[in-house]
Amino acid sequence: MARPHEELYELCDCLRSVSVELDSYQPESQHSPIIDSSGEETGEVKTQTREVLPGLRFLREEVKRDLQVFQKFLDDPESTSLPPLSTNAPYLVAVWRELLQARGAVAIYRTFHTAAHPQASRKPKSSSAKGHSVKVDVVADNGRRWIRVNTIKNSRILMEFREMDSYLTSSDEDDGDGHSSLKKENLIPQEFDNSVLRMGRELLEAARANPHSSNEIPSVTMRLTRLNPSLSDEPRIAYTIECLQRMGIDVQLGERQGIVKETDDISARSTVLKPTTHINLDLSALIALISDTTHSHLPRDPEDANTRFIPPQRYVEWKKQRVQMLSNSPDATTTWEDSGIHSRVLAEQAQQEMKKGLLQDMHDRLRSISPALQNIQFWTTQEARQRCLQIVFKIAGTRERQRAEVLLSCSTCSGTTTIPHNQFWVHSRYPSNFIPLIPIRLYPTSEPDTTSLESFQPNPSSPFMTSLALTCRDILSQEDISRLRESQSSPGHSAAPYLSNDEGDIPPAAVTLANPKLTVHTVQSMLWGATLGWTTLTTNRSSVKVLLKEMKRSAGGGVLTHDPPNEDDTARVSEAAIWIVKPRSLAEGSRSDYCNE
Repeated sequence: MARPHEELYELCDCLRSVSVELDSYQPESQHSPIIDSSGEETGEVKTQTREVLPGLRFLREEVKRDLQVFQKFLDDPESTSLPPLSTNAPYLVAVWRELLQARGAVAIYRTFHTAAHPQASRKPKSSSAKGHSVKVDVVADNGRRWIRVNTIKNSRILMEFREMDSYLTSSDEDDGDGHSSLKKENLIPQEFDNSVLRMGRELLEAARANPHSSNEIPSVTMRLTRLNPSLSDEPRIAYTIECLQRMGIDVQLGERQGIVKETDDISARSTVLKPTTHINLDLSALIALISDTTHSHLPRDPEDANTRFIPPQRYVEWKKQRVQMLSNSPDATTTWEDSGIHSRVLAEQAQQEMKKGLLQDMHDRLRSISPALQNIQFWTTQEARQRCLQIVFKIAGTRERQRAEVLLSCSTCSGTTTIPHNQFWVHSRYPSNFIPLIPIRLYPTSEPDTTSLESFQPNPSSPFMTSLALTCRDILSQEDISRLRESQSSPGHSAAPYLSNDEGDIPPAAVTLANPKLTVHTVQSMLWGATLGWTTLTTNRSSVKVLLKEMKRSAGGGVLTHDPPNEDDTARVSEAAIWIVKPRSLAEGSRSDYCNE
């Protein structure tokens, strides 16, 4: 004898399985077109590849909540005499199965606005007015495909049809010659509409308003799990599905069966990322190229690296006296610790250089795209150049200053003395012109515009590059132009830096209004690289992480992956958008054997 509410027990078991699977579910790793030469295989890199899928927590919570309601109802002895429990479980199970089968899922329960809106919401429910936003259950194919589950039954849509029929005039019932075909046509008026069609139209409208990577409209799939035209004589059910298909919607009927995810041979193949021949350098990369750690002879062992940056006692005493004098406080020595922490950081950077040097890594990767290192060019922004010179002339050692002057001098400007290129390699463990760094070219403007781009030939833009450029422009569009002009004085063409006062204090970098974790000059550098389709070299891992989050927030989550060209080779080659290397600080002045000449 069957138990009362047998179908609820089966549904409860199914939901319990879903809950267990959700707890162990790991989203697909999202491989962004980013070269990571930092040597960090855990920590922040691991966090990025195992990032929690937006909306997954809401699905877990909804499943657990419904499971508790189920259990409470079925454990109640009086439930046998109660009507069946109304539950959202069929919808939750269907969403879970769509997620399991979806390739390149990037979000669940994402709300998109049907009108032009700056961002899509991650909340499962939106407070926007009805008709101005639409929920997508699974954003798949890296943002190119939207999936919406609808659990409407035949009985429910028949109620809608009966309500629609009640508005028909009595003359409609009197017309006709008795032929059944004509009667069926009368049941499909020209102004045919229902909740399923309205959902389809809203999804399409939102897709047009939220294109993937600025130009590709996402396709829409509607999964109608319990709508079955074959089980009803009502022709308008089949006509509803036909209307959805004519709109361009992919209609899937019935519950998805078989939830074993298919493997994709193409996506399983490894992708080899290579830099472009033109490299965009941000401020942190300029500092690393000048650093004494990058050029000096390597320590013999880790102990030698630590010893190299132990400050002499005379420096410690001088530093304490200076801090106390500047603070005008007798207790100032308690606010300054010796340079132990700073020394450890520099020692760690030296040990990182022992594993594989920055210039050696650049040399090897660039030779993979140009064996003779021909046509390799390095570019940077005027703001990055100016700030680099300010920092160098404030805290760098003698040799680091010399490298900066050679690297960042403008040989094309009249009235400036050209410094021989080989002076950059003096006191370096690398041979002259090991990498064709000089001259580093300057972009004509702080941000790319139509006029400044006329002199460039940008590489074909990938979806990732396009989205990165759009995100950077959106961030910079919120800046106060007058404020930026005050913080960014004209750098001129001389290698001599601009100092803000007699003490040579470096003016603080302007942070963006959109996100205080990003500086304006960093976003401007990224914008130039993304606009031109060039690889941006940086040591600023934290800013890259923040930009990736901004990209995901502004474009619906489908832009952190890239689409390598379809090739038959086992490994596909693709151009990197960003190249992260380990930081190298200006270390010469902190060496224990440093002598200021």
